[in-house]
Amino acid sequence: MPIEHEAKILDVDADILQKRILAEGGHKHGETLQRRYVYDIAPGDATRWIRLRDTGREITLTIKEILHDGIDGTQETEVAVDDFEATNAILAKLGYQPKAYQENKRVSFTLDDAEIEIDTWPRIPTYAEIEAESKEQVIAIAARLGYSEDQLTGENTTKVYARYGIDLSSITDLRFTEPTA
Repeated sequence: MPIEHEAKILDVDADILQKRILAEGGHKHGETLQRRYVYDIAPGDATRWIRLRDTGREITLTIKEILHDGIDGTQETEVAVDDFEATNAILAKLGYQPKAYQENKRVSFTLDDAEIEIDTWPRIPTYAEIEAESKEQVIAIAARLGYSEDQLTGENTTKVYARYGIDLSSITDLRFTEPTA
């Protein structure tokens, strides 16, 4: 299974970071509203889950497995699908009901061979993610942008929310606007 080499930089100023990325020769690829359903594989096991995500550019079905909170601590098995709601319906027929619907806003960049995402989620400060081919490359890109290795975390979004006193697992509908009845 492929290992993700990814780290987050918490509580970033999106405007300043965008300017740094572009000044270093990075390229902006656009802004999207992402939406996702999250499903438990085994109830009570927070280390493995299924994510159905529509990035605005592609729809993917992914199994995420957390080995540890380091930069290289997540395994992903992912496949592209072409219909967000139909895939959700197929998962329902297989017995998987989403435990949550979530949205975030993402601004995407590349810098050298790394992908940099500036993510804004409801209720918490904006953070950035750097994903590259190796842990060393993630650390090097972060340094070019003015961040040291000790400012990086491999924690998943659930743990990031917990840093702000929010239990993400208790929120079944996370949107920028409250759903109407």
